[in-house]
Amino acid sequence: MRQGVKTGIDRIGRAWPGCLNNADIGLLVHPASVNSRLEHSSSVCLRSKKFRVKAFFGPQHGIRGETQDNMIEWSGFKDRKTKLPVYSLYGAKRQPDGKTLKGIDAMVVDLQDVGARYYTFIWTLDLVMGACAKEGKAVVVLDRPNPIGGQLIEGPVLRPEFRSFVGLRPLPVRHGMTIGEIALYLREYFHPELELHIVPATGLRRAMWFEETGLPWVLPSPNIPTTDSAAVYPGMCLLEGTNISEGRGTTRPFEIFGAPFIDPDRLIERLAGFRLPGVLFRPLYFMPTFQQHAGHLCGGAQIHVTDRKKFRPFLTGVAVLKAVFELYPGQMLWKDPPYEYEEELLPIDILAGTDRLRKDIESGAGLKKMESWWNEELTDFDLKVRKNFLLYK
Repeated sequence: MRQGVKTGIDRIGRAWPGCLNNADIGLLVHPASVNSRLEHSSSVCLRSKKFRVKAFFGPQHGIRGETQDNMIEWSGFKDRKTKLPVYSLYGAKRQPDGKTLKGIDAMVVDLQDVGARYYTFIWTLDLVMGACAKEGKAVVVLDRPNPIGGQLIEGPVLRPEFRSFVGLRPLPVRHGMTIGEIALYLREYFHPELELHIVPATGLRRAMWFEETGLPWVLPSPNIPTTDSAAVYPGMCLLEGTNISEGRGTTRPFEIFGAPFIDPDRLIERLAGFRLPGVLFRPLYFMPTFQQHAGHLCGGAQIHVTDRKKFRPFLTGVAVLKAVFELYPGQMLWKDPPYEYEEELLPIDILAGTDRLRKDIESGAGLKKMESWWNEELTDFDLKVRKNFLLYK
């Protein structure tokens, strides 16, 4: 049912902060930066008479999806149509500097997040906020829905010693916030001198999943093709820190997973024993066309979410890791660094935001015991931090 949600880019004409009228702006966008009519935000902003676009900036995968695979850097270029510079914020330089911010008064950010801490777009936002605070530039965030809803939160809160580009600040894995709400949190705790403006969405309620907003779905990154992919991502992205394929190189990334050494039926039997809520597993074989185990037949499973309200993606991802670790003790499960510009810490630890999860799996701790400690962290973060920045009821 269409609810008539309007995003920040839909409302930019009427809700643009008056103090920035006639400003020169930089525009941070990616392929999913579209309005409700599927018009790209760059086109909308170029028409505006309230400000002038002077440069484009792009996060991981580029402003138009120039890089399809994961962790592939891209370089800046000159936009053929507008002749404006396009600056890359995913590569050796992930933060704008005085040179790239020269000549603009404000950075406008319109990025579709997927609701998980280890999705890099929110950390590009954090770095942009830090640079703009330093250079005396304003930041305007055009808000968008959290596609997996804004009520449920799950997983450990990042510990500072495990910070990386998949988690720069304390935040749960499934954070239950919009990118605008995260910007308010980041400004309050880490960039208090920044001039920040949020253009909120209208018609949005916290309980909404993306399909309920009436907005068109555009891939926010190449391996999140559907909202079903986004639903499982907060748990199944943990597999990037292992030698298990997370389904990149298939048509259902993050929903399909496995490895050449896995027997699908044994895995399904073990997972069934966990009695995970809101999910079923279907045994299968698949052969990834790229990334991990490319060209090799893998045994594994496909996740089928049966009840989104009950489904716990992070708990499910941990259960998959625990099952594989216990079924195949001779396999080296954890991938070595580097991963997302971190050269020393294990990828699984920076994804989890702690080494406690890995050590619990290695020691045979039960799922309920693990869930209890991260739920304590969640409750503390929710009551002391998160609730102060929620824009939608």
